[in-house]
Amino acid sequence: MRRTSAWAVFLLALLVLGFGFLTPLGLVIRNGFISPDGRFTWAYLLGVFRNPVYLEGFGNSLRLALGTTLLATCIALPLAWLANRFTFPGKKCVSALLLVPMILPPFVGAIGFQQIFGQYGVLNALLGLQVDWLGRGRWVGVILLQALALYPVLYLNLAAALANVDHAMEEAAENLGATGWTKFRRITLPLMMPGFFAGGTIVFIWSFTELGTPLIMNYTRCASVQVYDALKEIGGNPFPFALVFVMLSVSVLLYALSKALFGGRAYAMAGKAATVFQETRATGWRGLAVLAPFLLVISLALLPHWGVLLTSFSPPGAWYRTVLPEAFTFANYGEALGHSMTVSSIRNSLVFSLLAVAFNLTFGIAIAFVVVRSTLRLRGLLDGLAMMPLAVPGLVMASGLLALSAWLSNTAAVRAYPVVGQWLDVKSNPTVFLVLAYGIRRLPYMVRAAVAGLQQTSAGLEEAAANLGAPPLTSLRRITLPLITANLIAGALLAFAFSMLEVSDSLMLAQREDFYPITKTIYELFQLLGTGKYLAAALGVWAMVFLAVTLVGSSLLLGKKLGALFRV
Repeated sequence: MRRTSAWAVFLLALLVLGFGFLTPLGLVIRNGFISPDGRFTWAYLLGVFRNPVYLEGFGNSLRLALGTTLLATCIALPLAWLANRFTFPGKKCVSALLLVPMILPPFVGAIGFQQIFGQYGVLNALLGLQVDWLGRGRWVGVILLQALALYPVLYLNLAAALANVDHAMEEAAENLGATGWTKFRRITLPLMMPGFFAGGTIVFIWSFTELGTPLIMNYTRCASVQVYDALKEIGGNPFPFALVFVMLSVSVLLYALSKALFGGRAYAMAGKAATVFQETRATGWRGLAVLAPFLLVISLALLPHWGVLLTSFSPPGAWYRTVLPEAFTFANYGEALGHSMTVSSIRNSLVFSLLAVAFNLTFGIAIAFVVVRSTLRLRGLLDGLAMMPLAVPGLVMASGLLALSAWLSNTAAVRAYPVVGQWLDVKSNPTVFLVLAYGIRRLPYMVRAAVAGLQQTSAGLEEAAANLGAPPLTSLRRITLPLITANLIAGALLAFAFSMLEVSDSLMLAQREDFYPITKTIYELFQLLGTGKYLAAALGVWAMVFLAVTLVGSSLLLGKKLGALFRV
């Protein structure tokens, strides 16, 4: 890549990320530290820690994140180890089924989860009890639901890390007398720590700032819901921005710690194992014993999916204190698709997501070229900046874009042109900000997919095309892009699917019904009395099928490298 072209792309990408990413974050920080008279103050930040309500919410969010990460680890680590060490009947099938929970956003799964574990749900109907299995305040239910939805992210990272462990190290430890738990604790676990920390960081940040699941579970005593409720109020209360700053600081510090400790020796960049590892073949009763944990986890993880599916086919009131609905109907699907909000929300989500994918493709490919094909000394800075949205929660990003909209709407240049002002006022038309939020937050997927493709493609082919007189754009179009098409399609599919089902940005930025995305519509339908949860479940099934097709397509294109898209 020519140096002048690399600098042009570098500066343009910095400009876009500066406006769409760093500026909103800067406004969040500013609003949490600047008083109405324009002076810097620590009062709002200190007020967060002095306010018992905010302090309780922040503490609860930390407990939710820790609980989710620990439970996801307890699920993913044994399964990854078993999958790495043994071959057994049905291994390929259960390995694929382990990823199924990713096809259902946790906040949609909460609908089915409550139907199964609620006080009048399936489990109590089976046992003849009236126990609230979701826990006081629903915090147990939030942790369990988030862990069952997010453990595949950790499993993918751990499986890839174990695949790159040099088993000669373990053999040497065995020769020195270390076996069993000692060998795992002293040799295997330290070698796979980069993968564990990479996946664990994503799970922690995701669950720490998750908004949709606590909302649906009616768990309001956490920081994300407190910020959401406070930012909806009129009056410009600065304390929510100070709380957002605290959440951002925790997320970024954890991200930085992950990069500092393991970034230089991340498992995805490590060499392959020096010795060929022979998996132990487990058959008969031994094979069933290895298979059993997989079946148990899959069964538990699929419970929310079955709950949503059965709820979507249940008439209102037909599934109450019974194991299965007493009647079934397709009316919920017809009513959901015929609802005034539904058709427009599907159209809106398609438009917003397609525009975001176009943004991802344009800047993701450009940034990947600078990172892989250029010799700029600052290319690492651009790569790190492009990956930073993984460490910035949607709640923080949405808060910053709300502040950016308010700031732009009050500038003299925008007030002079009312038509432009309508597009920059999130209350009038959130399209620009939703596309920007979706695009920036999913940019890391596209950058990582494009970087992986370019690293696997020899630069000699591009040099040969240049020697034959092909201009850089022709070489890009005729040589490079066709060679990395599979990577780009996989990255685009994931960016599109997760944009379609984005929760935090959609709930906070879409404030007018005619601009609701599909996730905001599911939430609004859920709140309707009587038929609400049944209509929301019907739309949730549509979302589930859509994301399933997308993830299967991405998995077929990327295979085991799919896990590289879910790491810091």
